[in-house]
Amino acid sequence: MCMNEKNDANLNELSILKGAVDNANEAFVTIDEKSTVLFFNRAAEHMFGYQRSEIIGRDLAEILGPACRAGHQQAVAAFVKNGKGELVGHESEFDAMRCNGENFPAAISFSVIQMEGHYFFTGIVRDLTETKALHAQVVQAERLAALGQMVAEISHEIKNPLVMIGGFARQLLKKINGESEQAKLGLIVGEVERLEKLLADLRDLYRPRQLDLVDFNIDELVREVCDLTREDLKSHTIAIECQTETGAKMITGDRDKLKQVLLNLVKNGAEALSGPGTVTLSSKSEEGNIVISITDGGQGIPPELREKIFSPFFTTKTQGTGLGLCISKRIVDEHPGGCFRLDSEEGKGTTVTITLPQRPCSCLLQGGQSGKQGQK
Repeated sequence: MCMNEKNDANLNELSILKGAVDNANEAFVTIDEKSTVLFFNRAAEHMFGYQRSEIIGRDLAEILGPACRAGHQQAVAAFVKNGKGELVGHESEFDAMRCNGENFPAAISFSVIQMEGHYFFTGIVRDLTETKALHAQVVQAERLAALGQMVAEISHEIKNPLVMIGGFARQLLKKINGESEQAKLGLIVGEVERLEKLLADLRDLYRPRQLDLVDFNIDELVREVCDLTREDLKSHTIAIECQTETGAKMITGDRDKLKQVLLNLVKNGAEALSGPGTVTLSSKSEEGNIVISITDGGQGIPPELREKIFSPFFTTKTQGTGLGLCISKRIVDEHPGGCFRLDSEEGKGTTVTITLPQRPCSCLLQGGQSGKQGQK
């Protein structure tokens, strides 16, 4: 093979290699001994948010987050001086930073080559955001499973004597005529019922649940919930306003559990009102999704409490268990594509928004056949 053919072959190999690295899923960043960026592939652009033209020729330390900037500079200087480095040949995790200032977890492995007496360092970086999130979900699922087992065992031990106490108290309440005695027995019955509800809520929160997915018209459920709550709210001088659009809006979901969620949120909205007022329950189509909103005109949630609002047993009510919002959010989040959001402004009220994917409506479904079994 002549010299020109060898040169052409080498150029082809370099072009193929450069193209492969440039289109790799991992971020490739190459620097020299002075930490000047020489190569920055497309994945690095996407990961860090910088254009290649903004980075090439700059000191890598300028774009690293404060948490690893000093360590990077010291590591490069130490390797150039001693020819050794703890991170070379090993993968390590660090907190990286995008161009917008957002921090994210990343893993990096270094390789070093020496050419003409100079060192060149290449870092291969992986964004660990999704990996960390999946790991957190697995840990949470394991934790919930363990808690569910414990709750089931404790509930079983408590339920039987609780039922007996409640049953005897109700029997005595029918036989005793003294007002003082009746008041005391009524208090016992009320507390037993509260504890029974607490046990039921705990089971709902921690036990594994299987969604019974069906296709149905969400507007029908919204109107049903309004009808079920209207009279009770009216007795407390609270009105419920139902807002739906024309035309069937189909979703795939567990109708009974979503009904439980809406009833609970309407009740919460009514309790947030300090006097006469209105709770609005609405549904609308929006960019391929169904958006259901429950809005009250109450006092809203103070900023310092908003981070705690979904914590189990946290409540601002005197009689609440602090589990209603946890259970409601979990039910919605367990639906494919489901999203549960709470927005509140102190002094102006609270809006809970539930977003679920919309299913296309066929003529048959629009004609009222909304109970078709969905895909499980």
